[in-house]
Amino acid sequence: MEIGSKIVATSAIRMAITSSRQDETNLKHQLMEEFAVRAVAVDYGGEFINSVGKIVERSVVAAKREGVIKDSHAEEGAVAGAAREAIAQIMPKALGLNVGGKIGVARHQDHVSVAIFLGIGLLHLDEVAIGLGHRAVS
Repeated sequence: MEIGSKIVATSAIRMAITSSRQDETNLKHQLMEEFAVRAVAVDYGGEFINSVGKIVERSVVAAKREGVIKDSHAEEGAVAGAAREAIAQIMPKALGLNVGGKIGVARHQDHVSVAIFLGIGLLHLDEVAIGLGHRAVS
């Protein structure tokens, strides 16, 4: 089976929707064993506009810390770009509101995907959104 952007993207989404640290750890090991996909997830939250920079930063830092990407300008830029793409997809729903959720990052060879799963708070009426970005890095 060829591992491509579809497997990497679904891996990032699966990491972003895990419900606990134990689920994250189990899924991370499963993805590595089945597909040789390296993955990580990290939580975040706050007011959306103020969180945009933090989301991008946490994506890059977590990916470097867990060995998903190397400490290189190109790989950091790929994760940052994919995170910005995911943010752009959810921005219309989240602008001006409080958000909380999880970022999933996955990589196999030259495919890198970032998925952002979040709850958007408006009083007691919560909305849910997911955004996905993909980049190729060599």
